[in-house]
Amino acid sequence: MTAAVYRGHLVHIAGAPVAGDVDAALVSEPDGVLVVDATGRVAFSGAWRDLPAEWAEAPVTETGGVLLPGFVDTHLHFPQTFTTDAFGGGELLEWLEHCVFPAESRLADAAFADAIARAFVARRVAVGTTAAMVFGSAFPVAQEALFSRTLQAGLRVVSGRGIQTVGPASATALLTSEADALALTRDEIDAWHGQDAAGPAADATRALAQVAVVPRFSLSVTPTTLRGLGELYGEARERGVYFHSHLNENNRPGDGEIAAVREVYGTRTYLDTYDGHFMPGSAYGGESLLGRRSILAHAVHCEDAELARLAETGSSIAHCPTSQLFLGSGTMPWRRTLAHGVTVALGTDVGAGDEWLIPRVLSDAYKVHMTEPGDDAIALHPAELLFLGTLAGARALDQEHVFGNLDAGKEADFVVVRPQDQPGLADVLAHSGEPGTSAHLFTLLLGMREQAVAEVYVRGRRVVAPAA
Repeated sequence: MTAAVYRGHLVHIAGAPVAGDVDAALVSEPDGVLVVDATGRVAFSGAWRDLPAEWAEAPVTETGGVLLPGFVDTHLHFPQTFTTDAFGGGELLEWLEHCVFPAESRLADAAFADAIARAFVARRVAVGTTAAMVFGSAFPVAQEALFSRTLQAGLRVVSGRGIQTVGPASATALLTSEADALALTRDEIDAWHGQDAAGPAADATRALAQVAVVPRFSLSVTPTTLRGLGELYGEARERGVYFHSHLNENNRPGDGEIAAVREVYGTRTYLDTYDGHFMPGSAYGGESLLGRRSILAHAVHCEDAELARLAETGSSIAHCPTSQLFLGSGTMPWRRTLAHGVTVALGTDVGAGDEWLIPRVLSDAYKVHMTEPGDDAIALHPAELLFLGTLAGARALDQEHVFGNLDAGKEADFVVVRPQDQPGLADVLAHSGEPGTSAHLFTLLLGMREQAVAEVYVRGRRVVAPAA
C-alpha cells in the first residue's frame, strides 16, 4: 500500500491515561489530519496546520467528516447474530434455554454457519467495529467460517468455540465430552491463533485473528472441564491465547445464575470457579484462568474481593449495559468497580444486546450510570465514553500498544463518520457547541447511528464486507 493523508475533524484519546481521568487526554482538532504510512501505521496525527513538511506534497483525501479510532467491542456472540430481540419470557437462564440454545444449534449446518458469518462480518463493518472479542460457536465448521470471513474482510477478531459439557435438553446439540472439549479447543488454537489474511503473523499477539479459551459460563461446564481448561490454558498462555467467559450477570434470589453457580460448585464466590478454586468451600482444584488476556463479561454483581482479584491478576471486565437492560440484570456499579482499579471496556453483547453500534451502547452506559442510586450516580464525561469504546477495549485485549487511538506508531485502525449522511445529525451538531468541545463530542457519540459510519480502516486499509 502507499502512504495516505486524511483530512477531517480528528478526535481520539491520546497516550495511555488512567480510566476515570481521561478528559485531559482528549484530542479534538476540527481541522485535523491523519497520515498513514506505507506500512499501515499512523505517521502523524494532529492539526492540519502542523502537518510535517515531508507530507506536504502527498495527495490529500478530504473526508468531510470526523476521524475516530475504530470501535472495540469486547463481548458479542457470533452465533446470536440473528437472535437479537428474541423473547425468552424471563431473565438470563430462561432466555438461554428458550431462545439461545436452539438458535445456536443451527450452526452445525455449514451453509447456515457461513451465511451467519457473512452477516456478522457485514454488520461489524457497517458499524465500524474494527476489533472484537467474539464468543464463538460450539461447531468447528462455524468457527472456520467466522475466522475466514473476518480475515477476508480485514477486521480484527479474538474468538473461541463456546465450550459446553453440561446443559439442559435444549443445549444437547452444543454439548461435547470433556475430552472433546479440550481437543477441539487445542485444534482451534493451532489452526487460527496468530493468523493474518496472508497466513501466520510474525507476532501472533498482534495478528488479526487470535483465539480464546471460552467456556460459556461456569454452569455449562464441570470441575473436570475447568481442571482440563486450566491445564490447557497454562500451556497456551505464553502464546498469547485469551480467556473469555461470563461473570456475575444475574443475581435473581434463589434460582438465578449466581445462586446456581454457588449451589453447583459450593464456592464462596463466582469468580473462584475461574480462579482455580472451583471445589467445595473454594478449595483449590486447578490452574487459574485469570490474567492480562482474560476478559469477563458483565460483572454486574461482583463482591469487593472479586473486583480486587480481577485487578490483581490484570483481568478485565466487558461492560454490557444494553444487554443488562434487556435481561433485567441490573447495573454494574461504575464508581465501585473503577475504584478497585479494574480495566473496564465496552461490550454490545449481541444478541441479548440489540445494538451493534458501540456509540449506541455508550448511550445506554451514560443513562444507566446517571440513574444509579444516591451518590453512586455519575455523569460520564464525553472523553470517558470515547475511551470506553476505543482505547479501553484495546487495553482489555492487551493490545493497547497496537491500536485503540490515533497516536503516531499505532496501526491505523480508524473510522470516518459523516454526520451529513445521517438525517438530522448534522443539524443537531450545528447547535450542540463549537466543534472541538466536549459538548460537541457528547452529541456526536449519543446521536450517532449506523448511517453516519462512512468508511472503516484497519492497518490503513479500507475494510469491505464479504459479498453476499
